Amino acid sequence: MKKLFAAFIALLTLFGAIALSPNHANAASSQKEFRVAMEAAYPPFNWTQDTAANGAYPIEGSDQFANGYDVQVAKKLADKLGKKLVIVKSKWDGLIPALTSGKIDAIIAGMSPTPEREQSINFSTAYETGKMGVIVKKGSKYANATTIDDFSGAKITAQQGTFHTDLIKQLKGVSEQPAMNDFSAMRVALSSGVIDGYVAELVEGLTAEVKQPEFKFVDLSGKSGFEIDKSMMVCSVGLRKDDNSTLKTINSYLKSWPKSEQDALMDSMVKLQSNPDKVTGFWSQVKFIWEQNWQHLLQSVGMTLLLSIIGTIVGFGIGLLIGVFRTMNKASNVLGRWLQRIVGWLLNIYIEIFRGTPMMVQAMVIYYGSAQFLHLNIDRLFAAFLIVSINTGAYMSEIVRGGIYSVDEGQFEAAHALGFTHWQTMYKIVLPQAIRNILPSVGNEFVINIKDTSVLNVISVSELYFMGNTIAQQNYQYFQTFFIVSCIYLIMTFSITRILRLIEHFLNRTSKTTMNPTQVTTGANQLQI
Repeated sequence: MKKLFAAFIALLTLFGAIALSPNHANAASSQKEFRVAMEAAYPPFNWTQDTAANGAYPIEGSDQFANGYDVQVAKKLADKLGKKLVIVKSKWDGLIPALTSGKIDAIIAGMSPTPEREQSINFSTAYETGKMGVIVKKGSKYANATTIDDFSGAKITAQQGTFHTDLIKQLKGVSEQPAMNDFSAMRVALSSGVIDGYVAELVEGLTAEVKQPEFKFVDLSGKSGFEIDKSMMVCSVGLRKDDNSTLKTINSYLKSWPKSEQDALMDSMVKLQSNPDKVTGFWSQVKFIWEQNWQHLLQSVGMTLLLSIIGTIVGFGIGLLIGVFRTMNKASNVLGRWLQRIVGWLLNIYIEIFRGTPMMVQAMVIYYGSAQFLHLNIDRLFAAFLIVSINTGAYMSEIVRGGIYSVDEGQFEAAHALGFTHWQTMYKIVLPQAIRNILPSVGNEFVINIKDTSVLNVISVSELYFMGNTIAQQNYQYFQTFFIVSCIYLIMTFSITRILRLIEHFLNRTSKTTMNPTQVTTGANQLQI
C-alpha cells in the first residue's frame, strides 16, 4: 500500500510539472508565430504526407508534414505578416473552438463564411471560389445525372457542420442520410455502397476521381432548381473577432493576389494527387500499408498505452481516496458532519457528471472550454491525461466502494474494538483485501481505457485511431488500414487481459501459501475478540 500511494503521489507531481511547464505545443500564439489550423485531410486543400516534398510544411507535434492549397496560402500569409508559420492539425469540429479559445490564430481549411459561423468568428476576403456537385460511383444509375431530378431515390449525405447539408434538400426525391464527420468517412461509405453519393466541391471531386478512379463528380452548378448562395461558394480565412489588425493585413494581400495565380496554384495541388500504389489483393495491400507505416503506428500505440496506463493508475488512486472517504463513519461533532456532507455532495456531483457524459464531450469541454471561459491554457497532452484520469476515477470510486463493502463487516468491528482508526482499518486490513477482490474490475477498466483513448482524436491527440485515420486519408484504403488498426487494438487488449489474469492468479496463490490454516484461524480469532 505504501508503494501504491507513493506511485500515486509521484504521478500527481508529474502531472503538475507538465501543467506548469512552458506550453509551446498549444499556447496562444506569441507575436512571432502565426498558428494556422486545418484538418490536413481534405485534398487538394490540405492533406498529410510523410516527407517535406513539394513544399510541404511540418505539422506541430508530429514528424509528418501538411501540404495542399491551404498550406501554400498559409505560407504566403505568414510571410506577409512577418511571422513564423505553425501548422496545427485538428478535427473539423475542433477548428472553431480552437480559434475562439485562443489556441490558434487562424483557420485556413477550405471553410466557407456561413452566417452561423460569422456569429462566432470573422472571415477574410475569399481565397478560393468553387463549384458544387455530387460525387457518385461510375457505372451507377446516377453517374449520368444531368438534372436534380435524376437523383431521385439516391441515398445522399454531406459533411457535418457545413452548408452542404442544406443543398441535399434541393435534390428532389433523394433519401437524405445522416451527415458524416469528414470526407474520409463519406468516401468509405460511397465505396462500400452505404450511400449513393455525397455533396462536395469540384476540387474534392477532381481529387476523388484521381485517387479513386471509380468515383465521378457530377457538376450541378447552374442547374435549374439547384440554388447556391454565391457567398457560400468561397473559401475564406477564419480569424478571431478581436483580431482586426491581422484581418486587415490578410484582406489587403488577398485582394491584390491575381485570380490567375490562385487558379494555377490550385491546379498544381490537384496534379499532386497521384494514383494509389497499384498493389492488388487484400493481404498484399495490408502488407504494403504496414511496411510503409509501421513506425507511425507503433509510436501511436505507445501514446495509447501511456494514456491508458497513467489514466488507469491515477483514476485508481482517485477511486481509492473517494471510496475510503465515502465509507467513513459520521463525525462526532456537528461541524465535522457538515463538512462530510458537503464533500459528499461534491463527490456525488463529480461522479454523476463524469459517469453520465461521454469522454469525447468531456475532452472538448475541458480542453477548449478551459481556455475560452477560464483562460487556462492547458497543454494538449496534459489535458488528455487529465481527461482519462478523472473519467476513470469516477468509475473506480464505485468499484472501490463495492470492494470495500465486500469485506466482512466483522473485520471493521474487530479493528475498531482494538482501537484502530478508520484510516488504519482501511490501510492495514480492508484495502489489501478489497484491492485483490476488485482487481478484475480494475483490469477491465484498463482495457476499456485502451479503446476509449480513441475519442481523444477530437483534441488532436495522436493516439492509434488518430494515426490510423491519417494513414487511411493518405492511401484511400480505409478497410485495409483499419483492419491493421483493429488487429493492433485486439493484440493490446488480449495481451493486457492475459497479463492481468496472471497477476490475479499469482495474488490468489500467494494469499493461500503465505498463511497456513492454523494461522488463518488464529488471525481471525484475534480480529474477532
